[in-house]
Amino acid sequence: MFNLFYFMLFLFNKSGIIFNYLYLLSMTHILKTLNSWFWWENIWMPVNVTWAHFVDRDGLVFPKPHQLYATIPYAFILLIIRFFSERYVAIPLAKALGIKNVRRVKPQPNPVLESYFRECSKHPSQSEIQGLAKKCNCTVRLVEKWFRRRRNLEIPTVLRKFQEAFWRFSFYLTSSIAGFIFLHDKPWFYDIWQTWVGYPFQTLLPSQYWYYMAEISFYWSLLFTLGIDNKRKDFLAHVVHHLAAIGLMSGSWCGNYVRLGTLVMFVHDTADFWLEAAKMFNYARWEKTCNMLFIIFSIAFFITRIILFPFWILRATLYQPTYYSTTPVIAYFLFNGQLLVLQGLHLYWGYLIFKILRRFIFLKDLKDDRSDEEEEDSVTDNEEEPAKNGNKNGCGSSKHLLNSSHH
Repeated sequence: MFNLFYFMLFLFNKSGIIFNYLYLLSMTHILKTLNSWFWWENIWMPVNVTWAHFVDRDGLVFPKPHQLYATIPYAFILLIIRFFSERYVAIPLAKALGIKNVRRVKPQPNPVLESYFRECSKHPSQSEIQGLAKKCNCTVRLVEKWFRRRRNLEIPTVLRKFQEAFWRFSFYLTSSIAGFIFLHDKPWFYDIWQTWVGYPFQTLLPSQYWYYMAEISFYWSLLFTLGIDNKRKDFLAHVVHHLAAIGLMSGSWCGNYVRLGTLVMFVHDTADFWLEAAKMFNYARWEKTCNMLFIIFSIAFFITRIILFPFWILRATLYQPTYYSTTPVIAYFLFNGQLLVLQGLHLYWGYLIFKILRRFIFLKDLKDDRSDEEEEDSVTDNEEEPAKNGNKNGCGSSKHLLNSSHH
């Protein structure tokens, strides 16, 4: 009887091993099939062109898909550079501009209020505050103060916002200058038709390689730090933008749309550093400088994103390829679909910028309703102070500029 039991157990274990082996074989086969489908030439290449044509030869160098793996370690290198630049450059600069690292006062531990804050509302109404005060056996003022302090803990300090804006400003300014140096002597910088001359057998330049690696790595680094960077109410739009940017740049690299890709990157970066500079002076409360920089950014944004991008870039990707091929490949629809998504984000952010500009022109009020501002607070819990609007929504004072990036 025992021998039969051990024999059955042996068969069961063997069958489990065989099942796992068959499962791994099937998964390997599925992954190989998906990989072959993904790299099917008809998706990426014009008619009668295969991957074999993209082997380096006769002084011609072509982009290789496997080179994109390097963007992940490059992203971590950028994170290291960001850490040191924020710590040893941004902080001294912030102090020179008069930005202080304000100490946040933590609220007294209170399980009832903490549970309500997490599960119900961060901005309770006056009646809800009164109910919580009775439940906790404390005054309404202390409950209001507790919620103010608790909300403030989830809002980055002005110094932290300045550091983040400084890093983005540094990268966008550097990439804009580098992009201009790389592109100013190229014929396709002035004649968009030149982006298709010789396609797809256009050699890859060293400047194009590093331009791509830096840009893709930067957006990977932004994705890696989304959880710790300044939270914005258009958080989802930023995630979509970063993923679309990485997908577009990676896809254009694989399909050797590098000339157009560098133009797209340059068009985007030339407006963004003006916004980050405006935010830095906003945090330093240099109001006139901030307003001037924001107006410059708005002009640059509308020229590059609302005019140049759709009527220059999209025209080159949607219309001009039909002159070079009567049978557009699948990648044509994939790339243009992502570019149209990007243009939709441009229109969304352009609408928000227009609202802010209109409010500034007619009300002299530059603020962004998407980024919470720290609420004023006192240092001690027993301080008797007048109640300050218990359901304040924390949208910021009327002097605060747009605190969100528009890429």
